[in-house]
Amino acid sequence: MLRDSVFGSLLGTALGDSLGLPLENLSAERAKRLFPPPLRHRFLFGGGMVSDDTEHAVLTALALARSGRNIEAFTGNLGWSLRFWVLCIPAGIGWATLRSLVKLWLGWSPANSGVFSAGNGPAMRSPVIGAAFPDPSEAAIRRDFVRAATRITHSDPRAEQGAQIAALAASSAAQAGRPEDGPKQFFDLVPEALPDLSPEWKKLLDAARISADAGTTTAGFAAAQGWNRGVSGFILHTISAVIHAWHRSPGNLREALEDIIAAGGDTDTTAAILGGIIGAGLPPAAFPQDLTDSFRDWPWSVNLFRNCGEAIRAALNPATTALPPVPIIFWPAVLLRNIGFAAIILAHGLRRLLPPY
Repeated sequence: MLRDSVFGSLLGTALGDSLGLPLENLSAERAKRLFPPPLRHRFLFGGGMVSDDTEHAVLTALALARSGRNIEAFTGNLGWSLRFWVLCIPAGIGWATLRSLVKLWLGWSPANSGVFSAGNGPAMRSPVIGAAFPDPSEAAIRRDFVRAATRITHSDPRAEQGAQIAALAASSAAQAGRPEDGPKQFFDLVPEALPDLSPEWKKLLDAARISADAGTTTAGFAAAQGWNRGVSGFILHTISAVIHAWHRSPGNLREALEDIIAAGGDTDTTAAILGGIIGAGLPPAAFPQDLTDSFRDWPWSVNLFRNCGEAIRAALNPATTALPPVPIIFWPAVLLRNIGFAAIILAHGLRRLLPPY
């Protein structure tokens, strides 16, 4: 069901984000010493909170729910949501995204506010679009929505192609009859669904597929590519690592998240995008219950993700004559939440100064 695909994508994004956040930019060796296995929430007293990765995915879902299949309305809605989001002082906002949102406030339209960057911002927003348009017959409209969501913040063609890959992966996961069929369907669809994919992308996707088929871990794949400090925020690195981890463990969210977080680097973003892809193809009962129960955040809650799925299902249904009520984000409360969130981030930074090293 479309509702479950969107809900699963958002929940998977949030779990990946919250699990990867405390380990961001730690070396693999230091991460194991500070946060030994098993994988669990460690951000705040055994609970999980999310960063900008999940927030962007939710704002994209809300814009879809408000706009239905009207792409201009979607672009305008997402643009205004991101304007208010940046006023709430989110922690860890990317430099390219910040510059583009300043441009929005200065009067640029969402169609041309993006800056030339190949960062990960667009890929945060694209899996939920793929989950909302899973049918291959909707490939054109999915590409249009991904393009619109990308160009609000990023104008580099590599950023858009990375976002298109992530959306196609999520739609393949949602469409596949079994989770393990998702990666095969994805690789089969790439030539037709993304005919303009650049050679550098094709090379990395082929390398990811071959490496995963050989049983190599995602950390091993990253090392083979020369990414000695883990998976960076460069979208070519992030998406190829995400596809690698998905191909290795398409139906096991915990295993896949453990694999990509162990690769190091930008772990909250890589795990969030991976979770958004895998989650699109999982029924609610397949999510690890302990991870879902220990996820605690507001307003970015499991209940909000579920309501987004319901609203998008109705909004994209051709039989719907009037758009249903959509969840509302109370921005002043988000500002207060972000102040507390920044204090927790600071505490994690201070903790990293202490042993074990």
